[in-house]
Amino acid sequence: MVALERSLKAAMNARIIGSGSETMVLAHGFGGDQSVWDKVLPCLTKHYQVVLFDWTFSGAVKDPNLFDPLKYSSYDAFADELIALLDELHLESTLVFVGHSMSGMIGCIASIKRPQLFNRLILVAASPRYINIDDYEGGFDDATIDGIISSIESDYENWTSNFALLVVDNSDPISVNNLAKCLKRMRHEFAVPLAKTVFRSDKRDILDKVTTPCTIIQTTNDIVVPGSVADYMHKKIKGKSTVEIVNTNGHFPQLTAHPEFLAVLAGVLGFEI
Repeated sequence: MVALERSLKAAMNARIIGSGSETMVLAHGFGGDQSVWDKVLPCLTKHYQVVLFDWTFSGAVKDPNLFDPLKYSSYDAFADELIALLDELHLESTLVFVGHSMSGMIGCIASIKRPQLFNRLILVAASPRYINIDDYEGGFDDATIDGIISSIESDYENWTSNFALLVVDNSDPISVNNLAKCLKRMRHEFAVPLAKTVFRSDKRDILDKVTTPCTIIQTTNDIVVPGSVADYMHKKIKGKSTVEIVNTNGHFPQLTAHPEFLAVLAGVLGFEI
């Protein structure tokens, strides 16, 4: 852990590329790495300095000692690490944060901890809770989540292939294959506790503390995050928020519908494609 404290930039493979007076931070989700942004980088780097990094659970991070499942059993630890990384990079304000999946909620938490850090949050296929409860539709019941975690525990190799097929539009087999490779690179001993943290999370109570303007990006058919979640977040977030729909299947619009995804970002942020 000493190495992590000394240089988060090196530990998390962080890099800054592109040009522009503003900075955009791209944060991947469960099982991914910074390569999930490859299709949108050529456009974004024309307009922004873009910060890319890998969370320490990622298979792209070579040192297994950097990820402590107990420490990272809460999104708060990830938010603290995000803030620390940006501090180390001397990026202290007026940032656009684009968080995919679990990183959407991590960005929300970071914005509460450091209100001036971001001037906009772009929440891509994000969810504060995945399990249905009362009148809240998260998309899964308890038994389904238990089954997902059990499959990760017992047959991770097979689960990664099946999960990639479920969450990435099958009309883009290259992206399906690339995500499956990312998932397989993540260590099994990290995947199980992280899946429990993600799929059993409940961060609904933080939404009314988020004052940073938010853009919620939702696909037309996401097996992981139903459209009702985007509507719920829109209603509960305290700051100004909008919901933008990308017409694609799956959980990864930046992979399977990147022109449409970029068009949404351009419309919200005011740059030309």
